[in-house]
Amino acid sequence: MYTDVPDPAGDGNVVVDVRAAGVCFPDLLLLRGEYQMRLDPPFIPGMEVAGVVRSAPEGSGFAAGQRVSAFTMLGGYAEQVAVNPGSVVATPEDVDDASAAALLGNYYTMYFALQRRAALQAGETVLVLGSGGGVGTAAVQIAKAMGARVIAMVHRPSAVGFVESLGADVVLPLTDGWLDAVKQHTGGRGVDVVVDPIGGSAFDDAVRAMATEGRLLVIGFAAGGIPTVKVNRLLLRNVSVVGVGWGEFVNRTPGAQAQVGAGLAALVAAGLRPPAPVRFPLSAGAEALQSLADGGVAGKLVLEP
Repeated sequence: MYTDVPDPAGDGNVVVDVRAAGVCFPDLLLLRGEYQMRLDPPFIPGMEVAGVVRSAPEGSGFAAGQRVSAFTMLGGYAEQVAVNPGSVVATPEDVDDASAAALLGNYYTMYFALQRRAALQAGETVLVLGSGGGVGTAAVQIAKAMGARVIAMVHRPSAVGFVESLGADVVLPLTDGWLDAVKQHTGGRGVDVVVDPIGGSAFDDAVRAMATEGRLLVIGFAAGGIPTVKVNRLLLRNVSVVGVGWGEFVNRTPGAQAQVGAGLAALVAAGLRPPAPVRFPLSAGAEALQSLADGGVAGKLVLEP
């Protein structure tokens, strides 16, 4: 529902005039009542925004008229939102608002996943499942920026060209027999890191796709099924399954957002840019979410007031 609500009050927060709001899979789960945080409607979804500061508390480090992006958790699908200063970052001059919003959730998550949770090293091989979506897009680009070789899996043939444009070294269809194809492209060795945002039936093959001391990063369950693993396989093959819960880590680890943000900012300064987001007007938020649910979007969706 698209309706008028009162403007947000500052009360120690930075008030941002929203120019772009990211649409992400957790938004969809939250609206379906399937997210770990349950809310009774009505509420305003939207976890990622970029725009211009309308007002900021003294000492926050931000000023009216400054371009910023922010993690909001809620309230982003709006013309204005109030955000804790600790969740706001300055937007680089050469990054537009839609791209700044796109660089938030997925790119912070994947930098955290690859740099900290997987301890990815230059020269290692990364396998990305579901590489055409928002998380997969970020995984391919960040892994390449960190010096890795990337094998990207796609569900839809129409996504092959898009994923190749991200810099993936190999793009393969996620169909029956994909494990053999991955082994062929690694000389039978397997991969060092698997990025799995989809879960479901692909998980078992993903475990078998790893080389000795490989790490499988559990990012989410877009396929709907939460897989299980026989831990004797991990023991016998000397591989690891690693959970990646960026939001929970931030909540429990002071300074984590600033640390990861600084690492990601260095990659952006070196030239990392997300692909052009798919844009919808704010009033078509329901349509944008349905497009995300249908799996018909390559890269990132943003809403623009």
